[in-house]
This record gives sequence, structure tokens and C-alpha cells, in this order.
Amino acid sequence: MALPDPSWSADDIVAHLRSIGTEENRAGMARFGINTSTALGVGNSDLRPLARKLKKNHERSLLLWDTGIREARLMAAFTGEPKRLDIGQCRRWAADFDSWEIVDTVADLFAETPFWRELIEEFAKDEREFVRRTAFAMLAWGAVHLKTESDATLLAYLPLIEKHAGDPRNFVRKAVNWALRQIGKRSMALHAPALALAEKLAASSDKTARWIGKDAIKELTDAKQLERLAVGKA
Repeated sequence: MALPDPSWSADDIVAHLRSIGTEENRAGMARFGINTSTALGVGNSDLRPLARKLKKNHERSLLLWDTGIREARLMAAFTGEPKRLDIGQCRRWAADFDSWEIVDTVADLFAETPFWRELIEEFAKDEREFVRRTAFAMLAWGAVHLKTESDATLLAYLPLIEKHAGDPRNFVRKAVNWALRQIGKRSMALHAPALALAEKLAASSDKTARWIGKDAIKELTDAKQLERLAVGKA
């Protein structure tokens, strides 16, 4: 097969992925809690460079997703075009989520869609563990990468974080914690309200909320983080 290039079809990509996957990689993924039921055994260190060579392609990304293969779905997220996704497609993909790794990768793509706020609100209300995780993974990613969004946009999501801080499911609580930490590290303006929420949660009678709050406090009061925020403000 020729070297990877943007002309490759979804079938070409899957064939290539099958040729480079290993059982050793599959075993390593399982140790990190990744669902390997459809995995070919190709690590992200190979997938990301491959995605850069293949370039973005909306139609092909949809076909890759429909294969159901872990690596193909990650490639769909890496090479998808967020401005061409419609909200119905996002909902259909979310219904397929079965691993934190898929969620966190696709959340990056979803956070760049024009309707990302609507997705966060909708997914946070969803009782499915991986779908709810998506909302907070999107928030965490957006706090870092959506540079043109105002701090006020992120500040408005702190009540949503508080609302779901009592969800004890592992993949939800970790994403809620992640979102709180990333919002608090975005700027000095966001640091104080995020830390205040973390302290409130740390004093909660709910075990999950306490864990989220205490863990966030550790990072938000870290000297290096505070120094970085102070430099950014200056």
C-alpha cells in the first residue's frame, strides 16, 4: 500500500490500521481502562501522525465512525470537520460512546461545532454515563482551547458543574472535576469563582462532591499554577 495521503478512503485507512495493530498494544490499552472489544491495537502515537497526513474529510470521517472499530472512530474524530457536523450526527455518535477514551477524543471535535453550548446542556442532562461525561469533557477542552470565548461564557457553567458534582459514577465525576480545574486555570478572573466552588464542594456532605472539591483545590492552589496565572494577567 502507498504511503498515507488525503486520497485514502475509509477502507484504505482501516486496512492500514489492521496491518499495524498489535496484541501488545491492545493489552496495554486494557490496563488503562480502555474498551478494547473492537480495538486493533494501534496507539495514539501512531494515530495522530497518521491523521495529520490524511487531513480533514467530513464524509470519510462518517464512514470511519460507522465501522465501529476503535481506531477508525478515533481517526473519525481526528479528521472530522466540526463546522460540517450537524447536531443530529453528534447525537448519533454520542449514542455509540462506550469508552472514556472515545468520549474525550470526540469531545474535542464537538467543542468546535457552532452548537457546542447546546450539546453541553443536552448531554449534561442525559443519564447515560458516557454521554454525560461528554458534556464535561467538552467544557474542560473548551476552557483551554476556545481562546475567543469570554471568561463569562465559562463562568456561566459553574452552576452546571455544581449540579452534577454528586454523580458518583467514575467517568462522570472525573470529568466534572476536570472541567472545574480547567476553568479555574484559564484566567485569574475565573480562578477565584472556581476555587470558591471547589471549597464549597469540599465541605459537602456528599462523598463524590467532596472528592471533586478537594482534588480541584489541590491544583487550583498549587504555587506553580498561581504563578502562571499571575504572569498571564500581567
